[in-house]
Amino acid sequence: MEITGAEALVKSLEEEGTEVVFGYPGGAVLEIYDALFHHKNIRHVLTRSEQAAAHAASGYARVSGKVGVCIATSGPGATNLVTGIATAYMDSIPIVAITGQVPLSQIGGDLFQEVDITGATAPFTKHNYLVKNAADIPRIVREAFHIASTGRPGPVLIDLPRDVARQKIKFAYPKEVSLKGYKPKLYGHPLQIAKAADAINGAERPVVLAGGGVVSSGAHEELLELAERGDIPVAVSLMGVSSFPAEHPLYLGMAGTHGVPRANEALKAADLVVALGCRFNDRLTGGARGFDEKAKIIHVDVDPAEIGKNVRADIPIVGDVKNVLRGLLKRIESRSREGWREYLEGLRGRDVAENCGDLSPLDVFRELYEQTKGDLIITTDVGAHQMWTARYYKFIHPRSFITSGGLGTMGYGLPAAIGAKIANPQKQVVHITGDGSFQMNFAELATARENGLSVKIMLFNNKGLGLVKELQDLHCGGRYSQVHFGFLPDFLKLSESYGIKALRVEDGKELKKAISEMLGEEGSFLLECRFPIEARVRSVLGGGGVS
Repeated sequence: MEITGAEALVKSLEEEGTEVVFGYPGGAVLEIYDALFHHKNIRHVLTRSEQAAAHAASGYARVSGKVGVCIATSGPGATNLVTGIATAYMDSIPIVAITGQVPLSQIGGDLFQEVDITGATAPFTKHNYLVKNAADIPRIVREAFHIASTGRPGPVLIDLPRDVARQKIKFAYPKEVSLKGYKPKLYGHPLQIAKAADAINGAERPVVLAGGGVVSSGAHEELLELAERGDIPVAVSLMGVSSFPAEHPLYLGMAGTHGVPRANEALKAADLVVALGCRFNDRLTGGARGFDEKAKIIHVDVDPAEIGKNVRADIPIVGDVKNVLRGLLKRIESRSREGWREYLEGLRGRDVAENCGDLSPLDVFRELYEQTKGDLIITTDVGAHQMWTARYYKFIHPRSFITSGGLGTMGYGLPAAIGAKIANPQKQVVHITGDGSFQMNFAELATARENGLSVKIMLFNNKGLGLVKELQDLHCGGRYSQVHFGFLPDFLKLSESYGIKALRVEDGKELKKAISEMLGEEGSFLLECRFPIEARVRSVLGGGGVS
């Protein structure tokens, strides 16, 4: 029996175990949507924009550990995916984006809604495909999922012309993948692992710097064992938040420009930094080279391009973090570093929380933790609220902090929360956002409502772009340009217009009851927390990184 290319695509998704796709239909994907109509094994979630579909697929992937899938039509539908694809690329998130395209025979004719989406996304996809023959669809889908989820994870795009979607083929799904030139190195060189173990055993002031690679490789148990056996403190990058339990006595907190002083001081004073799955980007180092001038650096990453790119690596190890840590643990000696630990413990009180009136971000996160004890998933947008979340909430479980780190995409968090909730319906999902970010994708309230999802939203309203204003203080002499909103909607009425209950707090005394009501609500809920715009993150490194 022959089936169409579109049906072959959907059957291939089923073969990969796809349970849900996020998308928005259009003319160039009519055949795909017709095939989805007939295949009830795959749930389709209709978002309110294509960008949101990509972000939701990302949130789903990050919580489930599976490949997220999104679909958009050609032209503006495809270009609306671009920010979501780039966001996934920068944070190494496995998604497969499927786009419609004008007929293959007419590409280049400037047809209605024609755009070269494979060319446009080539710089920020792991790979992409323009399908020229329907018979190739099963192989392409098999390869796309393999590429997206292996080595350093990332997005793959499949562009399907409409005439190819209509072609008839006999369906056969390949069992194996054979890609010449694509063989990610997963285990690390034994000699390098031995060198690293010797360096760790001999170090007096070691620090582990855990990045997003620890989370994506599922290496949290191995990291915990390494830290406890060697009595080694652990700092995290923004993407590494949730890789190590925040209540553990060896946890230092988030390092970097907006991190906590104790984590940065530990890196500066260390004689050995064990970097696991982090990129050493400018927000972590700030372009400064304070710690790598003094410390020996072990850099473990599955992507060889990241090692030595921004910071010198004395002992480079290319491999999956989980596998490399397992190799290291065979050689790591049990020892106490009490003096080093006590020195760092003396820095614990040097956080940068400040009193900013009747309600402070620190108050919010203390109360949220008191009522949840880390048993939730938090998504954020980008801005001051993102840094407060990473700094002040005590994340206990891996894959519980979902944010846009590398690209810094405002509007990411609400659709990501929708994807996260679908990935783990039993878990409480709280989206923390700002008044600027929320206005970029608030239409996804309809997606949450339509799908009966319980997503809790904490909206930090300071009537402006607080983090940008802080940067203008730092770099522009306090000349504030376009950072104050002259008009804002009534967020409570906006939420209620979508059938979602809402509440506002302006005083810390109201927090306990308000958060309890929010968490206890069966459906979605919006809690607006009003802060003065003077509430600051405070770049603890003066605009730089570890210096």
